Amino acid sequence: MSPYVLSIALSSLSIGTLTTLISHHWFLAWAGLEINTLAIIPLMIKQHHPRAVESTTKYFLVQASASALILFSALINAWAAGEWMILNTHTPASSLMITIALAMKLGITPFHLWLPDVLQGLNLFTCLIMATWQKLAPLALLILMHNQLNTPLLMVMALLSALVGGWGGLNQTHLRKIMAYSSTAHLGWMLMVVTFSPNLMILNLLIYLMLTSSMFMTLLILSAYNINQLSMSWVKNPTMMAVLMVVLVALGGLPPTTGFMPKLLILLELIKHGMTIMAFMLAVATLLSLFFYIRLSYMISLTTSPSSSNSKFNWRLKNKTFMLMPLLAVLSCTLLPVTPMLMNLI
Repeated sequence: MSPYVLSIALSSLSIGTLTTLISHHWFLAWAGLEINTLAIIPLMIKQHHPRAVESTTKYFLVQASASALILFSALINAWAAGEWMILNTHTPASSLMITIALAMKLGITPFHLWLPDVLQGLNLFTCLIMATWQKLAPLALLILMHNQLNTPLLMVMALLSALVGGWGGLNQTHLRKIMAYSSTAHLGWMLMVVTFSPNLMILNLLIYLMLTSSMFMTLLILSAYNINQLSMSWVKNPTMMAVLMVVLVALGGLPPTTGFMPKLLILLELIKHGMTIMAFMLAVATLLSLFFYIRLSYMISLTTSPSSSNSKFNWRLKNKTFMLMPLLAVLSCTLLPVTPMLMNLI
């Protein structure tokens, strides 16, 4: 892809997301989401491969349907209330349709089926954008509307997302599909607490962005697309693979890594509101996700796939590094002791 086209696409992505983040008007928020969707299409289609075309078509159809539903619900709300403000959603039907549309955009269960198939047809850089940056605008709208959302519906969708995200990743061998189901599971945790504590959801989102970016940057450096390629990466760079194991454990939410922080705080928030059974079911659901993270760690550290290479220097990598990756990896492992300070800042 031409550097000029790439810069225009990334700039449009930024403009679309920022337009949605700063808007309190439904039409501007819808326009930002549309700019965001159209800006990522060139990045998805640049491989000129039938699989990329299929992924792009699926993504466009789902996002266009969700955007049309958002505009339709905003029109219903404007007809009933006489205004287009996001903070004033007066009709239950409008609030329900907007929740469903944002769930479609995010890939939350039961509207998650497009996400693994779309990520499977993209390169790792576009998958990184899809799993991180593309989540910001819909989640910002959910945070703005947190007082007007249907809490029981959100909790059911959140629990299903945690279950399906863990269950769907169990039998996967492609890393992009595993990260897609991981995204669905993490979004379930965020959705569970959005109506009770939006600040806690923002903290969870920041940690999710940090962990997922660190994971995808490592996969980009290694050019690993499936588990077999990941298992052969230990001889290429043992230090990086050791750090990747810790990042995987952090994604699973085990202490003393950073990923344990949001899960513990969300469970405590649910218990504080008297939802002990829901907290227990959510904690059990995350064990499914933890299983395939531990399986990936096992494949990295204790399994070496057969290799036909006789070179003694196959650990040497190409000069393709990311300056942000070491910082993200360190933060993924060491932020747990500063949890109280982070909560006070948010």
